[in-house]
Amino acid sequence: MNRGAVAGTTYWHEIDSPIGALLLAGDARGLSCVGFQAGPRAMRPQPHWVKSADPFAAAAAQLAAYFTGSLRVFSLDLVPRGTPFQLEVWAALRLIPYGETLSYGELARRLGHAQGARAVGLANGANPLPVIVPCHRVIGADGSLTGFGGGLPIKRALLALEGADCVSDLFSASAPRTMALCAEKRRA
Repeated sequence: MNRGAVAGTTYWHEIDSPIGALLLAGDARGLSCVGFQAGPRAMRPQPHWVKSADPFAAAAAQLAAYFTGSLRVFSLDLVPRGTPFQLEVWAALRLIPYGETLSYGELARRLGHAQGARAVGLANGANPLPVIVPCHRVIGADGSLTGFGGGLPIKRALLALEGADCVSDLFSASAPRTMALCAEKRRA
């Protein structure tokens, strides 16, 4: 992110992707935000932000490689803003391997908060760096797709791109069958 970035200045740039336009924002320290621009909660640059593609060259290149399937792990300077608990959850999200999924409850257990699935879900939902910090890899305990800032179709598309199995959304016609197969697979 340092390429052409001046300390104390927030930059932004919008890129096209297979899941719609993405707004990137950050400063000289690194990338702080990825916003889905196609959804109901499109992010708008603040008036004092500076529009420039240069600071986002590495992020744009890595996102392009991810969407072609040739990049599985991002290597970018990230500076998300959040509470200590949110930062802990977001760091744990980056440890979920490409193409794999984890339930909110299992993520909470791994963080030492066995009863904290709801808190983990809230932190997951507040992730300012979706795709790069892969909150899309967290699903319901029954294998169902659950809320996602970009919408369930985008979550489904990201998981399909990664080849993740055992995902369904609660409202699809195949959901009961898929969830039963997922539960069976987890018991095995």
